[in-house]
Amino acid sequence: MYKILTLNKISKFGIARFDEKYTVGEDIADPDAVMVRSASMHEMELPASLAAIARAGAGVNNIPVELCSQKGIAVFNTPGANANAVKELVICSLLLASRKIADSLDWCKTLKGKGDEVGKLVEKGKSSFEGPEIAGKTLGIIGLGAIGVLVAEAAFALGMKIIAFDPYLSETAAANLKVPVTMAGLDELYAQADYISLHAPLNDKTRGMINAETFTKMKDGVRILNFARGELVASADMVAALENGKASAYVTDFPTDEQIGVKGVVAIPHLGASTPESEDNCAVMAADELIAYLERGEIKNSVNLPDTKLPDTFKKRFCIIHADDKAVQESVASFFTCLLVTSMVTGAKKGWAYTVVDADGDICLADLEAIEGVAKVRALG
Repeated sequence: MYKILTLNKISKFGIARFDEKYTVGEDIADPDAVMVRSASMHEMELPASLAAIARAGAGVNNIPVELCSQKGIAVFNTPGANANAVKELVICSLLLASRKIADSLDWCKTLKGKGDEVGKLVEKGKSSFEGPEIAGKTLGIIGLGAIGVLVAEAAFALGMKIIAFDPYLSETAAANLKVPVTMAGLDELYAQADYISLHAPLNDKTRGMINAETFTKMKDGVRILNFARGELVASADMVAALENGKASAYVTDFPTDEQIGVKGVVAIPHLGASTPESEDNCAVMAADELIAYLERGEIKNSVNLPDTKLPDTFKKRFCIIHADDKAVQESVASFFTCLLVTSMVTGAKKGWAYTVVDADGDICLADLEAIEGVAKVRALG
């Protein structure tokens, strides 16, 4: 039996993926795995039983990933499961940034009680909310992951020109783009884009990447869309750019107190992935990742361990998470010299390695786990 602890309400479609071998709930002691959406795990004591955490979503800022690696806990996310939901809101936001729709809706509410004068007041006041069309304009996309690619395709279908920056985009992925996309450096993108949509991860290099300095490289009246991470934008610099006219609009899914009420800010309460379809997709993907890992040792979409595809059948399987170190790897391999090994797979990611050995026979797991640099050992079968 496997025990799955849920830290948030998880879609019933995800829960349904677990069969009778699993106990799933919010009050589970010594869980084998955790499913989480937005709950913070940074203050949570991670039990020795814990083998995996699956985030029903893309970001893992609420999970102490490095600590998990040290404890031999695989951390999974669900990239792409919410991509369509976010894409749709980004396309909506292109129009919100252009046509002053949010301001016009607020203004219309002030006409309540004007009776027969409403029609005349509408015709008189509508010019205050005039804004440009997006067709023929240039959209700069920073990050061509699952969401960025969908945004590029949808924006192109609406008549926009697409320029993009993604230093990690492979030649194969670039060749598979379904629409014309001009790949460029950041400075070139800033100089050409009428709209900039952010789809980059948050790290030391990207934190505050939209700031006073980068605004000097952009077109006057640029419109910024942020559905990635709030911290990608230096908030005070964004407000200043709106106030001095350098930027015309900032549509954000991550509003701050400083931004709310500023002219040109369209503040959305983190609705990017808030659709029933997205929640269902994320939960199903997260559940499938946990099942594959717990039952077979396979890894897909882990943020701290390498993707690992394994033989479908095995008698005994040993899964070892250890430091990415040659000496440690040799020590691990030496444990299996007295067994008939039918398969051995090793991969590494971010300083940690994952070795899976299929063998006939048994070993002392405690002795293997006692090797310096070995974080966790699991035996399957």
